[in-house]
Amino acid sequence: MHPLKAFFVQQYHNLKASRNHLLRKAVGVLLVVAGLVGFLPVVGYWMIPVGLALLAVDWAWARRLSRRLRVWYGRRVQGLRRKS
Repeated sequence: MHPLKAFFVQQYHNLKASRNHLLRKAVGVLLVVAGLVGFLPVVGYWMIPVGLALLAVDWAWARRLSRRLRVWYGRRVQGLRRKS
Protein backbone atom coordinates (compact mmCIF):
# COMPACT_ATOMS: atom_id res chain seq x y z
CA MET A 1 0.00 0.00 0.00
CA HIS A 2 1.21 3.47 -0.83
CA PRO A 3 2.50 5.28 2.31
CA LEU A 4 0.15 8.23 1.83
CA LYS A 5 -2.86 5.95 1.47
CA ALA A 6 -1.78 4.00 4.56
CA PHE A 7 -1.55 7.28 6.48
CA PHE A 8 -5.11 8.30 5.56
CA VAL A 9 -6.51 4.84 6.32
CA GLN A 10 -4.85 4.95 9.75
CA GLN A 11 -6.22 8.44 10.43
CA TYR A 12 -9.71 7.31 9.42
CA HIS A 13 -9.56 4.36 11.82
CA ASN A 14 -8.23 6.58 14.61
CA LEU A 15 -11.04 9.09 14.08
CA LYS A 16 -13.66 6.33 13.95
CA ALA A 17 -12.45 4.89 17.27
CA SER A 18 -11.95 8.28 18.92
CA ARG A 19 -13.99 9.38 21.92
CA ASN A 20 -14.26 12.89 20.46
CA HIS A 21 -17.71 12.55 18.92
CA LEU A 22 -18.00 16.24 18.00
CA LEU A 23 -14.92 16.09 15.80
CA ARG A 24 -16.13 12.84 14.22
CA LYS A 25 -19.56 14.35 13.49
CA ALA A 26 -18.06 17.55 12.07
CA VAL A 27 -15.68 15.68 9.78
CA GLY A 28 -18.46 13.31 8.70
CA VAL A 29 -20.83 16.14 7.83
CA LEU A 30 -18.07 18.02 5.96
CA LEU A 31 -17.22 14.90 3.94
CA VAL A 32 -20.86 14.30 2.99
CA VAL A 33 -21.42 17.94 2.02
CA ALA A 34 -18.18 18.06 0.03
CA GLY A 35 -19.16 14.79 -1.66
CA LEU A 36 -22.40 16.33 -2.88
CA VAL A 37 -20.35 18.64 -5.08
CA GLY A 38 -18.26 15.73 -6.31
CA PHE A 39 -18.25 16.99 -9.88
CA LEU A 40 -15.77 19.71 -8.84
CA PRO A 41 -12.01 19.09 -8.90
CA VAL A 42 -10.29 17.90 -5.69
CA VAL A 43 -13.51 16.70 -4.03
CA GLY A 44 -15.30 13.60 -5.20
CA TYR A 45 -18.26 11.35 -4.74
CA TRP A 46 -16.07 8.97 -2.70
CA MET A 47 -16.46 11.38 0.22
CA ILE A 48 -20.16 10.54 0.74
CA PRO A 49 -19.73 6.92 1.90
CA VAL A 50 -16.68 7.82 4.00
CA GLY A 51 -18.61 10.61 5.72
CA LEU A 52 -21.60 8.32 6.26
CA ALA A 53 -19.33 5.68 7.79
CA LEU A 54 -18.07 8.25 10.30
CA LEU A 55 -21.58 9.50 11.07
CA ALA A 56 -22.82 5.91 11.45
CA VAL A 57 -20.73 5.54 14.59
CA ASP A 58 -22.93 8.07 16.39
CA TRP A 59 -26.28 8.27 14.59
CA ALA A 60 -28.73 5.47 13.82
CA TRP A 61 -30.13 7.13 10.68
CA ALA A 62 -26.64 7.28 9.17
CA ARG A 63 -26.05 3.65 10.15
CA ARG A 64 -29.23 2.60 8.31
CA LEU A 65 -28.40 4.69 5.25
CA SER A 66 -24.83 3.41 5.17
CA ARG A 67 -26.05 -0.19 5.41
CA ARG A 68 -28.60 0.34 2.63
CA LEU A 69 -25.94 1.83 0.35
CA ARG A 70 -23.56 -1.08 1.02
CA VAL A 71 -26.29 -3.62 0.26
CA TRP A 72 -27.34 -1.76 -2.90
CA TYR A 73 -23.74 -1.53 -4.09
CA GLY A 74 -23.08 -5.21 -3.33
CA ARG A 75 -26.15 -6.30 -5.28
CA ARG A 76 -25.21 -4.05 -8.17
CA VAL A 77 -21.67 -5.45 -8.34
CA GLN A 78 -22.99 -9.03 -8.19
CA GLY A 79 -25.42 -8.28 -11.01
CA LEU A 80 -22.65 -6.85 -13.17
CA ARG A 81 -20.41 -9.86 -12.49
CA ARG A 82 -23.16 -12.27 -13.50
CA LYS A 83 -23.71 -10.47 -16.81
CA SER A 84 -20.06 -10.63 -17.84
